[in-house]
Amino acid sequence: MAVGARSGRDEGDERPEDAAGHDAEDSGEAEHPQRSFWKELPLLVGIALLLALLIKTFLVQAFSIPSDSMQNTLQRGDRVLVDKLTPWFGSEPERGEVVVFHDPANWLSGEPTPEPNIAQKALSWIGLMPSAEEKDLIKRTIAVGGDTIECKEGGPVVVNGKALDEPYIFPGNTPCDDKPFGPLTVPKDSIWVMGDHRQNSQDSRYHMQDSTHGFVPVDQVVGRAVVIAWPINRWATMPVPDTFDQPGIGNQAAATALGLGAAGLAPVGVGPAALGLVGAVPLVMWRRRRLTRGLTAR
Repeated sequence: MAVGARSGRDEGDERPEDAAGHDAEDSGEAEHPQRSFWKELPLLVGIALLLALLIKTFLVQAFSIPSDSMQNTLQRGDRVLVDKLTPWFGSEPERGEVVVFHDPANWLSGEPTPEPNIAQKALSWIGLMPSAEEKDLIKRTIAVGGDTIECKEGGPVVVNGKALDEPYIFPGNTPCDDKPFGPLTVPKDSIWVMGDHRQNSQDSRYHMQDSTHGFVPVDQVVGRAVVIAWPINRWATMPVPDTFDQPGIGNQAAATALGLGAAGLAPVGVGPAALGLVGAVPLVMWRRRRLTRGLTAR
C-alpha cells in the first residue's frame, strides 16, 4: 500500500510537470510566431533600395538614348548599361570606346529641363526613375590626351598620322565633311569625341569655341557603355572597333562617347533597382530561415 501510494504520488507529480513543460513550449511558440511575407516586405524593399543606390553609384547604371546621333550603333530608345566601376580603379577611357560623360561646357544649353517635384527627386536619387536634372551625353572617343587628330573635307579622320577605317559611321555619312577640323593636339587628361551619325551629331567639332575647346575632361566621364540591354532584340556588347588597334596609333587611354546631337542622355534607374531587388530577396529569405531555426530550437 505504501509503495502503491508513493507510486501514485510520483505519477501525479510527473503529470503537472509534463503539462507545465508543454505549456512552456506552447507559450514560446505563441511569443515567437513565424513572421508573414507581408511583414517582411518593408525589409525587402528597404534592402532593395539600398542595394540599388549602391549599384547605381559604384557599379553599373542604365541610360536611355534620346536621339539619333549615334545611329546605327545606337537607336533612339535603346537602353545601354554603363560600367562605372573601372574608373574607381584608375582606368581611363580608351580610343574607340563609347562613353557617357557630364556636359563639359554647356553643350546642352537651350535644351528644356523639366523641374522635378520632391518625389521625383527622391526616386531618381535612389535610381528608380530617370533624373530630370542630370545633363549627360554619350559619344565615341576618337582621340585621347597627347594624340594629334585632324579630318579634312573629303578625307578620313586621322589620329597620330593613321587614317581610321570607321565602319560604324551611319550609312551615307562622311567622316567630317559637315565640319572639318585640325590638326589638333588633345590636352592631357582630355578626350575628343564624335558621334557615329556624323551629320547629325553636335560633338567636339561643334564646341571648339567653348571653354574646353571641344575637349572633354577625363574627370567628367561617368563610365563606358558596354552592353545594349534593351530592347531584347537589340541586345549586344559594345567592343572597341579594330581600327583603333592598328600599329602606330599609340597605347594611350581614350574616351569614347556616342553623339547625341543636341539632346542629352536620360538616366534610367530600372537597371539598378532591378538588381537591388534581386540582391535583396536572398538576404530576406536567409533572415527568415534564421528566424525559423531559432523558433524550432525553442
